[in-house]
Amino acid sequence: MKIGSMIAIYFVIWWTVLFAVLPFGVRNASEAGENVEAGNDAGAPMALHWGKKILATSVIALLVFGLVYAQLVHHVFSG
Repeated sequence: MKIGSMIAIYFVIWWTVLFAVLPFGVRNASEAGENVEAGNDAGAPMALHWGKKILATSVIALLVFGLVYAQLVHHVFSG
């Protein structure tokens, strides 16, 4: 498999995993017991913790990419 193909596959997996990871651990103002200021939505997240989300996304995407690579190159999961 060429390096360009590997990067493209990892990129697609990374973005897919990011959208799966984003909702975990997010609390809105009403769940956190905070007062909601006028003009703000009560369902808006308090803090997203981007660093943790990006790190978790990268690790999970690397594991998924490893499985995809193992199947495409070495046919590990073929019966």
